[in-house]
Amino acid sequence: MKKWIVSGFSENTDRIMNEYNIPRLPAAILDSKHFKNDDEMLEFISKDLNLTDPFLIKDMELAVERINRAIDNFEKICIYGDYDADGVTSTAILYSYLESLSAYVMYYIPNRLSEGYGLNKNAIDLLKEKGVDLIITVDNGISAYNEIEYANSIGIDVVVTDHHTPPDKLPNAIANVDPHRKDDESPFKYFCGAGVVLKLIMAMESENLTEEDILDLYSDICAIGTIGDVVSITSENRVLVREGLKRLNENIHPGIEVLRERLGYENKYVSSDMVAFYFVPKINSVGRMTSAEKAVKLFLTDDYDEALDIVDEMLDYNRLRTEIESKITAEVISAIESNPNIKMRKILVVEGENWHPGVIGIVAARIKDIYGKPTMLISCSGDNARGSGRSIDGFSMCDGITYCKDLLTIFGGHPAAAGWSLPTKNIPAFRDKINEYADSLSSTFFPEVNIVCKLNPATVSLDKAQSLASYLEPYGTDNPDPVFGFYNVTLCGTLSMSGGKHLKVFVSRNCPEIQVLFFKTRQEDFPYVKGDLLNIAATLGTNEYNNKTELSIYGKDICFANIDYEAHLKSRRIFEEFMLGKPVTDEMKNELLVTRDDFVVVYKFLRNNGGFKFAPDILHYRINNDKINYGKLMLILEVMKELNLITMNPTNSKLNIEVVKNPPKVDILSANVLKGLV
Repeated sequence: MKKWIVSGFSENTDRIMNEYNIPRLPAAILDSKHFKNDDEMLEFISKDLNLTDPFLIKDMELAVERINRAIDNFEKICIYGDYDADGVTSTAILYSYLESLSAYVMYYIPNRLSEGYGLNKNAIDLLKEKGVDLIITVDNGISAYNEIEYANSIGIDVVVTDHHTPPDKLPNAIANVDPHRKDDESPFKYFCGAGVVLKLIMAMESENLTEEDILDLYSDICAIGTIGDVVSITSENRVLVREGLKRLNENIHPGIEVLRERLGYENKYVSSDMVAFYFVPKINSVGRMTSAEKAVKLFLTDDYDEALDIVDEMLDYNRLRTEIESKITAEVISAIESNPNIKMRKILVVEGENWHPGVIGIVAARIKDIYGKPTMLISCSGDNARGSGRSIDGFSMCDGITYCKDLLTIFGGHPAAAGWSLPTKNIPAFRDKINEYADSLSSTFFPEVNIVCKLNPATVSLDKAQSLASYLEPYGTDNPDPVFGFYNVTLCGTLSMSGGKHLKVFVSRNCPEIQVLFFKTRQEDFPYVKGDLLNIAATLGTNEYNNKTELSIYGKDICFANIDYEAHLKSRRIFEEFMLGKPVTDEMKNELLVTRDDFVVVYKFLRNNGGFKFAPDILHYRINNDKINYGKLMLILEVMKELNLITMNPTNSKLNIEVVKNPPKVDILSANVLKGLV
C-alpha cells in the first residue's frame, strides 16, 4: 500500500491558464513545479534550443586545446568509458566524432565484474602497451587521483570529462571538465556523461558546426544516455532529450533502427518512457553480464546485418540477466519471509552467496517495490562482499551508508541508490547500524504516489493527453509523467492482454466505462472483483494502432476507496516493532491487544473462503471489521500459524494462507508470540 498525495489546483493555475492561454491540466502541472518566476516556466515549455556557451564549463578550453593537439600530431587517443548506458553512449558519441576528424582513436570499456568502475592501473598499463598518448575519460575520472598520477608517471596525458561529484582534491589531469566542480560557474550542472561529451564537441566545433548541426549528428544517442542515467530532465537536458527523441524517431542509426524492430516498436513513436523501460535495460544488460564494448559497436556500425547480430546477442544477454534476476529475487524473498529480524525492520538488508553483482541493484529495486521499504542487497564472496541499495522518498541511501562508513571499505551513491563493499563478517553489524540510523530519523518513510489532481473519468480524452504531451514532454527525472487520480470508480470487469502478461481494467463512475492498462499484472494476481469501489492512479498517453491515434490510460497504482492510510501505516509500524522484540508500551497494547472474538472473526473468514492468497491489506479490507486493525490482523495470523491452525507461505508480499484441516484444540491466548502483550 502506498500513500497518495494530491496536489490539486490553485489560484495560480487559473492565472497561468488565462495569461498564457495554456489548457487547465498542463497549467496545473506547471504550477505544481513551483518555478521561481514565469520566465523560468516559459523557458521550460519553449521549443527553442536554449543551450549555453560550452566554454563556461571550467577547463573546457584546456580540454579542447589538448585534444586538438593530439589530433594534429596524430597521437593515439583512447576514450575510457563505462559499462552502463551513459558510459556506452558517451564513448560512442566521442569516438564517432573523433573518427570523423581522422583522429588516431580507440576506446576502452572496463569490465564490470573483473575491473569495476573507472580508471585502473592494469588498464592504463595495457593502453601504454598499445601506444596511447592521451586518455579522455567519459562518465568517469573525476575521482581517479591516484590512477591519473600513475598515467602521468608513464607518459600518458589525461583529459577528464565527468559529471559525478568531485572530491575535494581534483586529479592532476590536463583538464577536469565537470560541471559539479566547486569553482565551475556554468549555469547548468546536471548533464550526464553523454551531455558533457556533447558540450565538449560543441566547444571543439564552435567555429565550424552549429548547435543544430551537432544535435542532428549526436542528440539521439545522447538522449539515450541522458534518460538512462536518470539525471534531471530540465533546462539543457530537456533540450537534448527533446531534440534526441525527434531524431530517434527518424531511424538515423542502423543500430537504433534494428533495436526498435527487434523490440516490436518500428512503427511506434519512441518516447522517453520507451527509451527508459525498453532500450536502456537492453543496453545495460551487456555491461552487466559481459564486456559493454558490443553495446558501443551498436551505435557505431553502419551495417544493418552487423547491427542485427549485436542486437540479437544483446537480447540474449538480457534474457540471461532476467533469469538470474528472477532466481535472486526468489532467494531474497525467501530470506526475508523466513527471518522476522530482516522483514520487520525499516531497512531490508539481505545477503546471499555469490549473487551476480551486476544484477543485485535491479533486484533491490524490485524488492523495494514489493515491500515498500528501502532495500540493500549484499553479494558475499569469501571474506569480501559487495552491496547495492535502492531507496524510497524520505530515506537518503547515501546518508545511511555514510553513517555506517566505519564498517565499509568502499562506498558511494546518492539519496535513491548506493553501492558499497565491506568484509563479510561486518554484515550483521551493518544491518543493525543502518537500521539504527533509520530509527534515529524523526520522519517516517513510506512509498508515495504523487497525484497532480483528481479527474472525473467522464472528462478524459485524447485531446487532454495530446495537450499534456505538447507542453510537458519529454518526461523523466524532475519532470515525471503526470499521475492523475480516478477516485471512487466501480470495477466493471477485466481482460488479460499479451498472453496474460498485462491486464486491462474496466471501471466507471456514472459514465461510460474507461479502460486502464496495468503492465506486468496477471489476472490471477489481481485481488479486486467486479463491483469493488476503487481509487486508481494513472497517466494519460496516446497509442498508434492501425494508423489511428487513440487515448491510452496507464495504471500506476490501485487501492480500495476510503482507506485510512495513516491508521494503516501506524498499525503496521507498531506491529513490526512488537515482532522485533522492542519493549511493550501502552501504545502497543492499545493497538495490538486481541480478543478471542477477534480470532473467531478472522478464522471464520479464512475457513469460509478456503484460505487467502493476496496481500495483507486486501485481507484486512475484506474482513471489514472495525475492531480489527491491520496490526491486530497480522498478529492474529502469526498466532494461528504458530498454533498450526493455518499455514502461511508469503511470497511477493502475498500471504498464501491455507486453513489446516482438523486443527488441534488450542488456547489461542497461550501463544508464545503474544507473550508480554496479554
